[in-house]
Amino acid sequence: MAEILQKDGTWTFDGDTIRIVPGRERGVHPLRQALGELAVPLSAVAGVAFEPARRGGRLRLRLRDGADPLSQAARGRLPEAADPYQLAVEQDRTGVAEYFVDEVRHALLLEQLPDGPTDRYLLPGPAVPLSVSAGDGTASFDGERIRLEWNWVTAEGKKSAGTRVLPVAGIASVEWQPSVGLEHGYLRFTVPQAPTNAPPKHDPHAIELYGFKKDPLMALVAAAVTARLPHPSAAVTARAATPQDAPAPGAPKALEGAPPAGPVAPEAGDPGPEDHDALLRRLRELGELRHAGILTDEEFAAAKQAILRRF
Repeated sequence: MAEILQKDGTWTFDGDTIRIVPGRERGVHPLRQALGELAVPLSAVAGVAFEPARRGGRLRLRLRDGADPLSQAARGRLPEAADPYQLAVEQDRTGVAEYFVDEVRHALLLEQLPDGPTDRYLLPGPAVPLSVSAGDGTASFDGERIRLEWNWVTAEGKKSAGTRVLPVAGIASVEWQPSVGLEHGYLRFTVPQAPTNAPPKHDPHAIELYGFKKDPLMALVAAAVTARLPHPSAAVTARAATPQDAPAPGAPKALEGAPPAGPVAPEAGDPGPEDHDALLRRLRELGELRHAGILTDEEFAAAKQAILRRF
């Protein structure tokens, strides 16, 4: 058993699980207090480190990619004070922090656990129901539906659309972006067939964030929804080439893993009307896959060029 108690919180390791309990002091970030106690299985851990500083230091827990919905939604953009996988260590507890790191590393080595991406979430994500008010609205989630309500600073056109209720089954993706400099942040839900190029200020599926202390709490909503969406590994599996979809010998590597480009036009002459329709459908499908995050920009561009060459 290894344990370190700090004003910032308490970390305990029993050989199988790291339990993280946030501190209740006034200076502890509200995101960590709202998230509450976390039980991180050893199988979700990629590494742990103690970073000494002039006055104490900081414990950092690194999770495997795809293991945690909150890490998936935040993508490393949480401020240090809000990150539940960091612990501020006081100067007289640095030795305890180093011992804690040694114990976790020893267990990882003993168990020979992988540190690569996971194929499922190993943590459940924030508890629901959950409701957060920040920026120009309130986002509530009960595990099945997201409810977006607007406040007095909401742009009139967006407010006129009224309260939005989005079933999680109809959500393609969710994105949380904190404010950076003069750029406002947002919490945005991507809905198929809905425009995605509107700025958050005017997007009825997004809440605009202004850089205040409660903004990171919106990451909890993003994480709770993310936990109920298909795991990122499902997109990789969907892109994996099957025998009938495999690229032809000599095809550019950029096309590997991209969706099939539809019927191939004849070598000579223009494709017929049915071929044009099929190719146009494939272009639309590729655009939807890119907006959903299934295709990278590079994969989309390569597949699009391959289709355009068939016209």
